[in-house]
Amino acid sequence: MPLRPSTMYSLVRLPSRPIHRRLVVSQQLTSFVYERTYRTTALRRSLSEDESAMLQEPREEDEADVVIVGGGPAGLAAAIRLKQLELERGKEIRVVLLEKASDMGNHTLSGAVVEPRALKELLPDWLEDPPTTLTPVKSNKMRFLTEKYSIPLPEPPQMHNSGNYIVSLSEVVKWLAAKAEELGVEVYPGFSVNELLYDQSGAVAGIATNDMGISRAGAPKDNFQRGMEFRAKVTLLAEGCHGSLTKGVIKKYDLRRGKDVQTYGIGLKEIWEVPEENWREGEVLHTMGWPLTSKVYGGGFMYHFGERLVSVGLVVGLDYANPWISPFREFQRMKHHPIYSNVLKNGTCVSYGARALNEGGLQSVPKLIFPGGALIGCSAGFVNVPKIKGTHTAMKSGMLAAESAYNAITSDTTNESAIALYDYEDNFKKSWVFEELNEVRNVRPSFHNPLGMYGGILYSGLDTLLLKGRVPWTFHHKASDAASTQPADKFKPIDYPKPDGKLSFDLLTSVARTGTMHDEDEPVHLQVTDCDAHTTASYPKYKGVESRFCPAGVYEYISDETKKEGVRFQINSQNCIHCKTCDIKVPAQDINWVCPEGGDGPKYMLTLTIKLA
Repeated sequence: MPLRPSTMYSLVRLPSRPIHRRLVVSQQLTSFVYERTYRTTALRRSLSEDESAMLQEPREEDEADVVIVGGGPAGLAAAIRLKQLELERGKEIRVVLLEKASDMGNHTLSGAVVEPRALKELLPDWLEDPPTTLTPVKSNKMRFLTEKYSIPLPEPPQMHNSGNYIVSLSEVVKWLAAKAEELGVEVYPGFSVNELLYDQSGAVAGIATNDMGISRAGAPKDNFQRGMEFRAKVTLLAEGCHGSLTKGVIKKYDLRRGKDVQTYGIGLKEIWEVPEENWREGEVLHTMGWPLTSKVYGGGFMYHFGERLVSVGLVVGLDYANPWISPFREFQRMKHHPIYSNVLKNGTCVSYGARALNEGGLQSVPKLIFPGGALIGCSAGFVNVPKIKGTHTAMKSGMLAAESAYNAITSDTTNESAIALYDYEDNFKKSWVFEELNEVRNVRPSFHNPLGMYGGILYSGLDTLLLKGRVPWTFHHKASDAASTQPADKFKPIDYPKPDGKLSFDLLTSVARTGTMHDEDEPVHLQVTDCDAHTTASYPKYKGVESRFCPAGVYEYISDETKKEGVRFQINSQNCIHCKTCDIKVPAQDINWVCPEGGDGPKYMLTLTIKLA
């Protein structure tokens, strides 16, 4: 078994490009500062000299050829492909993969339909030893919902699922991690990364893991452990949607120049165990319409897989204008529609989770490379929105980046300058990923029209069935999701029904099903410079929008007569399930999500402890 970074201090240190500065995610929410220091939130008290000295101790250093930040499908596909190339070509390279979850797959939501195209390319014999909970799709349905009725809709070609599989994506990640380790990849779960290392030219030269054991006040605790530096020839960022390091490199290297803003959705999902008579193995259902209005992009889904398991969920585009909307409560309301309730009744909800996802499409994909590294998977945003799939494109991007990285690292050139993976960008534009995203590039932005959902359905139907993207125009996303939010006084508050505890649930009951955990005595990873200033800027205009867009009860406004607005903004960071919606949607853009201590967060697993009679 490979050693964990905390026990690798006796390894030989190899020569590398000199490090003279680091990018530190700072308390200044929209800026980045260079300094040789640790990352933490604002200090609540002065530190003693001994405490300051502990935090400034030099970190242990190690060297790798490739460091991958993020252990999802993209990062693991890249790691596997790198080691496959090593076997094929005979030149050894060291590959280190760091994942912030306590175990592989714990931050990956289960219950997804996966197109196996990239899997077949990466592991041609994958079905001989498949991941668990693998169910072939047997039937597809698409419906438009009113409050009581459902109307059949023709499925666009992109939503046909013949040859696809319903899986527990968290189990797929565990399976991929095992394959990677078999090939010699060093896989280290439980290590967060908020810091990139830079060389003298300003190129990325590796990463540093977070310090462990820092108190909420910023002081080292009894279990304090300094982070570790991994210097690398290539650093691949596979953090997933809206990663904290990715935000930094996009800004530093201006990777979004000439590109659209990225737009997002929030996906909320539950796993249910249902009675045999309600379960239809391999059935895939997608719905549009109710409970969302025509001005809100989104839709529901229900997948039957495993042994009497059903994955049910709702995706809501975060470009909605009405700040009274609660995606979580829309999801709870949706399950009372007969098309959902007839399946879920007498069943048991065993898991809940939520995650932001990229919706911008091809025109929102940033430049993929930067000096010393690249963006892969959802860090870049390769989700095919009409397909409602991104695992296959994420994996393929990781494979393309791996091939470029291996070629660059093992080349015979003696150039000491930072590696630039130009081949990755070029090969992406020649790949089926680009072709697939280009074909549907106008579908999601077509919903930005005066007719809302209805206009979008009309155009996207024409585009997916007939035009197939072969048009001389490209629609664009003109505003960020945060900027799309309008003042609360333009809308009526929404009176959501109370949960019944059978089909629908309150927020805290649902959060308990995520298994989320954060040490309450650690720096808050949801950084707000000044909560009073945030309240003054946000509460009068948006009336507590944070408490509604958050799917985990992290944010609330509490009555406080001593405050100017009569309320106090409170952050319950221990509830956070790492969806990152706050960083995306908050109108003032003054909440900065960074990685908490390694191992914290949700634990998404298919562990069924309650059985039906």
